[in-house]
Amino acid sequence: MTAARSHPAPATDSSAVPAALLVTAILLLALNLRGPLVAVSAVVDPIRADLGIDAATAGLFTSLPVLCFGLATPLASALLARVGLARGVLAALAVLLAGIVVRSLDGLAAAVAGTLLLGFAITAGNVAVPVVIGRDLSRHAGSVLGAYTAALNVGSMLTLSLTVPIAAATGWRTALASWGALVVVAAVVWWWATRNPGPAPAVDTPPERTAWWRRPVAWVLTAAFAGQAFAYYGVTAWLPQLLRDELGMPAATAGAAASVFQIAALGGAFGVPVLLRYAGPRATVLAVCAMWTTIPLGLLVAPSAWAVWCTVGGIAQGGGLVVIFSLVVRVARDAAESRQFSALVQGGGYTVAAAAPPVLGAVHAATGDWTAPLLVVLAAIALLAVAGIVAAGIDAARIDAARIDAATRSAPG
Repeated sequence: MTAARSHPAPATDSSAVPAALLVTAILLLALNLRGPLVAVSAVVDPIRADLGIDAATAGLFTSLPVLCFGLATPLASALLARVGLARGVLAALAVLLAGIVVRSLDGLAAAVAGTLLLGFAITAGNVAVPVVIGRDLSRHAGSVLGAYTAALNVGSMLTLSLTVPIAAATGWRTALASWGALVVVAAVVWWWATRNPGPAPAVDTPPERTAWWRRPVAWVLTAAFAGQAFAYYGVTAWLPQLLRDELGMPAATAGAAASVFQIAALGGAFGVPVLLRYAGPRATVLAVCAMWTTIPLGLLVAPSAWAVWCTVGGIAQGGGLVVIFSLVVRVARDAAESRQFSALVQGGGYTVAAAAPPVLGAVHAATGDWTAPLLVVLAAIALLAVAGIVAAGIDAARIDAARIDAATRSAPG
């Protein structure tokens, strides 16, 4: 018979706070977990002219936060463990607001300092959200994770589309700072949704068990997310240049074409939860990875059909996030382990992903074409496929064992 396990208290009193309010808070939080970063790319030319910096230095405003996602994850996880998820997210939103303001002040030092604050704040949000969903919304985890992933992309699209007209009217500093208003809205709704902690239930003495970092599934999921994130950030960084080189697209047209890859992620965010429910994790991982391969293989074989490859691959990159975080939620034994898994998976994955743009750029420079870089992306997708299938198998075995245990305990005699 399986030993009793502890059951942590939910973050909110379900009788006082509807689940819909918590979901709303999560979605508003998600709008702020990518938008402030990608907003820079919309006004990079005026930023460079104002600060007197080259393109490589300007690239720090997007690459530094991704590096933070990896390296700052242990610190963010420790903060959340110390102060709790509800207060930890509020603190992260406060730091995010400070980072947005500081980044818009005068001088390169302020811009870099603000960017680092953004990176740390968003790292804490990245770690917290899957844990909150798995703990407080476990019955609808797949759907909420899908909506959360969609909101990440919606936040990016909002900032990319609106920052330029705001900057034209007010200047780039005010345009970037204006997104702090959305942070304030998210903080207010988050506080409202988590203001009444529920009563702590009786907690059983936790049994001795394997330490979380000794569980193979934690490392397998980290490898899967590393493959997913490496492929995503590599394609995102170099797809416009590839389209310009291979098809002779003007820069503006190539940028717009590459946005299809981002927008199509909404299809994966909403479609994968349905696939998970009816086909299971292993079949879903296989489907996502098969769709992912259309980007490197399609651009190698028929680059003129880029719209098809970007659409199908975009659906896959949105769905890849959902399936990995769903597995994190499913395999974790309690909320504490979910936070630890989330920190390890994202910390390791994003650290690897930060290397994707320079690695693909170096391979392209060494070979003079895009064949080898696309094969590197294909290798990353293969890593996602192998590790994802293994993790899904571990999850299936855990569920089967739980069912057998439940049947044994309910049997007469």
